[in-house]
Amino acid sequence: MSSLGFQAQGLGWRRTVVAGWLGVSIALSAGAAHAADPATRGLPDFTELVEQVGPAVVNIRTEEKVHADPRSAQVDPGLAELFRRFGIPLPPATPPADGGEDNGESDDEPLRRGVGSGFILSADGLIMTNAHVVSGADDLTVTLPDKREFKAKLVGADKRSDVALVKIEAKNLPTVKIGDVGKLKVGEWVIAIGSPFNFQNTVTAGIVSAKQRDTGELLPFIQTDVAINPGNSGGPLINMRGEVVGINSQIYSPSGGYAGISFSIPIDEAMRVADQLRTSGRVVRGRIGVMIAEVTREVAESIGLGKPQGAMVRGVEPGSPAEKAGLEAGDIIVKLDGKPLDKASDLQRGVSALKPGSKAMLQVYRRGGYKDVAITVGEFEPDKPAAKEGDSAAPAARNVLGLTVADLSEAQKRDLRLKSGVQVTKAEGPAAKSGLREGDVVLTLENTEIRDAKQFASLVAKLDKKARVTLLVRRGEWVNYVIIQPTAGR
Repeated sequence: MSSLGFQAQGLGWRRTVVAGWLGVSIALSAGAAHAADPATRGLPDFTELVEQVGPAVVNIRTEEKVHADPRSAQVDPGLAELFRRFGIPLPPATPPADGGEDNGESDDEPLRRGVGSGFILSADGLIMTNAHVVSGADDLTVTLPDKREFKAKLVGADKRSDVALVKIEAKNLPTVKIGDVGKLKVGEWVIAIGSPFNFQNTVTAGIVSAKQRDTGELLPFIQTDVAINPGNSGGPLINMRGEVVGINSQIYSPSGGYAGISFSIPIDEAMRVADQLRTSGRVVRGRIGVMIAEVTREVAESIGLGKPQGAMVRGVEPGSPAEKAGLEAGDIIVKLDGKPLDKASDLQRGVSALKPGSKAMLQVYRRGGYKDVAITVGEFEPDKPAAKEGDSAAPAARNVLGLTVADLSEAQKRDLRLKSGVQVTKAEGPAAKSGLREGDVVLTLENTEIRDAKQFASLVAKLDKKARVTLLVRRGEWVNYVIIQPTAGR
């Protein structure tokens, strides 16, 4: 079904819903003479919240100069973000008006545009948003609800937590109040304000579905059923006291549109990141140098641990704090500084929050007994900025898979706990149709381990153009097999 057909069908659905609500409204009006109808008592009223917080929620538009593939510049900013984030190929580029070829060498470079949301932290113009909203942007424009526009500067962005700060030059701006995530309860009403598909100052509502939801990212999420769509990213999640409790960041969707599950970064975690970005422009994290995995119930029972808990050490990096402290492959780390670790990600998050150079105490289950291990925390080295298209670090050429890849830096390998692999810098055609996207890491091709971009290009060149190809791909903390049907004669 075409997107137009989908929209038309969706509009019909909305008409049905509106009619239903009109019926409810009429019924309520008819019963207004009766005091406090039990059926309506206690329904939330969000009007005061919107009036209170709405003036501090902003629209953020981004522009990035690109050296090729100007198609995203021809797509609505909200849809362009949807395509990029969910691996949907962009529509074909419109030919130049003069009928000639666009070779990307004109004075007017094509622009990749995006749209997101943010909220004002300080009256002098400090704004919080998502790192993915501002990633790679050459130009940032902030629009306030009163229609004033400002050019913004990036203060700092942290990809691992997806938190960023931008600054506009203004005074006496309305600001948000920061809430206490610890008091947030599952089932509590919350609202989101943002710019889904560039529809500015859109308000949606729902309830908290879960807390501490683990999706493989560095930070745990608040899960809600608040309608979140591309363009909402970076906007606030607000409780019934008018306080910001999260940053709307991700959705779970098989189609790219809202499907009833949304994720927000807890505001307490985001503020800790923001404090470091504000003071130094970067985030310093701890590391100990271990490769970890979940402990399954079968493993826990077989080794006498009892219940699945903690993080299993699958490998120890040579020369790392873990090696110096005596950690071994096969150890189960069950506590960090006395705090029990329920799952492997708890260790990753806990160590990341520690200050490099500080001392930590690990409780380890090893060969049937418990052992305390003192360790000195090292510093997690941040990734170097990824090379943009046209930079001197040339990735592999386009190929029948529609993939452009680049070598992983040593810092990236340490971050991802990988010894090999290549990072996807562009996914088009067959690769995009298979769901691959920028940032994915290709580990194997047809069961051959990928060492670097040069080897990858060599292997792709030898592929049967008519046969399907299997890749092992890592995205975040997750690994999956992806099957691609190459395009012959490309």
